[in-house]
Amino acid sequence: MTRRIDIVEVGPRDGLQNDPADLTTEQKLEFIARLEEAGVRRMESGSFVSPKAVPKMADSAAVFAGVDRSRPTRHIALALNEKGVRRAIDAKADEINFVLVAGEGFGKRNQGMSPQESADMLAQCAPLVLEAGIPLSATISVAFGDPYDGEVDIKVVGNLAAQAQRAGAGELALGDTIGVADPWDVRKRIDRVRMEAPDVFLRMHFHDTRGAALANVATAVECGVDVIDASCGGIGGCPFAPAATGNVATEDVVYMLERGGFETGLDLSKLIETSRWLEKVLGHPIASSLSKAGGFPVNS
Repeated sequence: MTRRIDIVEVGPRDGLQNDPADLTTEQKLEFIARLEEAGVRRMESGSFVSPKAVPKMADSAAVFAGVDRSRPTRHIALALNEKGVRRAIDAKADEINFVLVAGEGFGKRNQGMSPQESADMLAQCAPLVLEAGIPLSATISVAFGDPYDGEVDIKVVGNLAAQAQRAGAGELALGDTIGVADPWDVRKRIDRVRMEAPDVFLRMHFHDTRGAALANVATAVECGVDVIDASCGGIGGCPFAPAATGNVATEDVVYMLERGGFETGLDLSKLIETSRWLEKVLGHPIASSLSKAGGFPVNS
């Protein structure tokens, strides 16, 4: 049987939150609808954070109210604290992704917390999510490097993973927020997290800031990870991480995986079409390679 790799589309949230363009709620909903037409069944559709800190996500409640709930898509809401979790629950999020932080410097700027304080906040918020009957996932941001402090101790990542498992997170993502990971470190951190938190499913979240994201995806898949975050067009970045450019492009990941014999359930031609539409809507070039080159050549 062909092995399936599931893609979590993060363009509507992580992709747009740091983009210079200001999309309207209607444009965001069209983006989401186009992604659904391409086969996306799980995506980050918004975040419930301070609108002063992340103004691009200020309309997330309206986005969640406007999505077509008749489709089989799970719409994920990101949250950093109890207020955000309660807003995500009120918005009827299909899943809540809580952000932990592995670096002190980034943590203080991104969410005003140390690594341990972010874990304590997850432990405080998890019962609210689980009592609401909503699946809970967690992302460890800057799991491979902090833009302010540099190296991130692998022990800190492992410890956060263990605490996420105890809190009730069913899935854990390791986030390369600033795009510094390499395939060998990816393997080491996956091994460490599996040792510390053996009962959670693993997901990987790579940014392509330094050109290694596809290699890191390939390594994660070789390590048995079956869920990968990606952003249509390769858009994205973090407002609190200097020079943190976009996520790995969904269409680039899908092309690589499907050429390698894996199944994703996504329509590559529709993804490319969506990324080209997105480039026009944003009004600036996007990073995706497939949006420029297209898929594998076919005999006419």
